[in-house]
Amino acid sequence: MSNCNILVVETDEAVREMLELVLEQANFSPKSVDNVLHAQYLLDNKFYDLILLDWRFNGGAGVEWAMRLKKDPIYKDIPIVFLIARGEEDFIINSLDVGADDYITKPFSPKELVARLRVALLRRGKNQQLAQVKLGDIILDTDQHRFCIGDKWLDVGPTRFKIMHFFMTHPDKVFTRDQLLDHIWGRRVYVEERTVDVHIRRLRKSLDEIGRADLVQTVRGHGYRFSLAA
Repeated sequence: MSNCNILVVETDEAVREMLELVLEQANFSPKSVDNVLHAQYLLDNKFYDLILLDWRFNGGAGVEWAMRLKKDPIYKDIPIVFLIARGEEDFIINSLDVGADDYITKPFSPKELVARLRVALLRRGKNQQLAQVKLGDIILDTDQHRFCIGDKWLDVGPTRFKIMHFFMTHPDKVFTRDQLLDHIWGRRVYVEERTVDVHIRRLRKSLDEIGRADLVQTVRGHGYRFSLAA
């Protein structure tokens, strides 16, 4: 469980620094920010194994953000652990109602923090799909949310990873934008068709870093196909 990526969202600089130090000493890889917009940007561009979020962040903005994440099929499986100040125990039930996986009451000991995070990560691990998907010289690792082509590893954001996972489990088939929206985002989430094009373009850009952008092919008038055959 070492090197798990932890996203810390906390306005207090001193608390952020303390959390980063504790998490690094526990062999996690933390990244801390002081606002939700920055946190969402990071989440869109890199996979995080867990989010540690201040409950009272910016007058409720953190809670609203957590609720949006739990309703989004791209992010809903990422554990969220709330930091709750002592005296705010009444918010504990509310935190679980909005989808939090756990909570930690301030002040807390470093050992308690690390233990709670490990439990939340283990719960997530029990629901993981098969750890690796292999296709030709491509290995997709669902534990670390990255994939390897040949001997080169690529780290991508959660949306691109989910698209890659879907393509690798459905090779050589043509999918329309509507079909990709249904399979990857879900029918209950409204996303415009052009969003598919944007994320496909980003995936190709990542693949182009190792000269394999041709893996994702445009089928004119129909949609997209993933194939090892150029």
